[in-house]
Amino acid sequence: MSATRTGIVSAIAQEQEGLLAALQGPRKVRHGSRDYTLGTLWGHEVALVLCGIGKVAAAATTTSLIVEFGCDALLFTGVAGGLAEGVRVGDVVIADTLLQHDLDARPLYPQYEVPDTGRALFAADRALSDRLHAAAQALFSPHAPPLLDAQTRHEFKLHAPQVHRGLIVSGDRFISTREGSDALRLALPDALAVEMEGAAVAQVCHDYGVPFALVRTLSDRADDTAHLDFGRFIRAVASAYSTALLAAMLAG
Repeated sequence: MSATRTGIVSAIAQEQEGLLAALQGPRKVRHGSRDYTLGTLWGHEVALVLCGIGKVAAAATTTSLIVEFGCDALLFTGVAGGLAEGVRVGDVVIADTLLQHDLDARPLYPQYEVPDTGRALFAADRALSDRLHAAAQALFSPHAPPLLDAQTRHEFKLHAPQVHRGLIVSGDRFISTREGSDALRLALPDALAVEMEGAAVAQVCHDYGVPFALVRTLSDRADDTAHLDFGRFIRAVASAYSTALLAAMLAG
């Protein structure tokens, strides 16, 4: 990776615990209402930050990473709810494109289109996403040693995690009912997963011409079970996945 400083963003503290523990020479900088932790990960200068939940928080944090901290590449890690058939809890989804599922400026603009951009879909950087995908395929190969201990795998019923790649949709609403997830599947049948920040990050990075990639661990199926053991899953599973994925990607 050729970036002089890479911004690494997550929404929730537990999602970054492993990365913060691995950071060398950490130095905190307060900017606005957020703490940015600068340092080195696997030989690369990075800025770690929690953006908080939601699209506005994600957009503001992304802008700060680019403008104030000079990041010329961004990576987003965290959790999402699964939408597509065959996408299960514990699987990993890498974004090719992102879209705001709750953006609707009709009749002035088509549904989902960001006004004055002529687009609804924002693409992740192909090269960064390819590297994330290769790292994920290696880590979750049937021949690779498991990243999690047997007790954790049993607790969350995680068996042979799969790696998916495609459309991820974002909105300022936590999808936690069967009715909500069914409506999204009907409206956006290509969507693999749903979360609350990624499309905003994608739009800001597009505006500034900064490459980014996004990877999400599926914590639930975006239905009535979405609240169960959420915090425990992030700490025990998603944080471990994020740390291993970025280690493989940045060290490779």
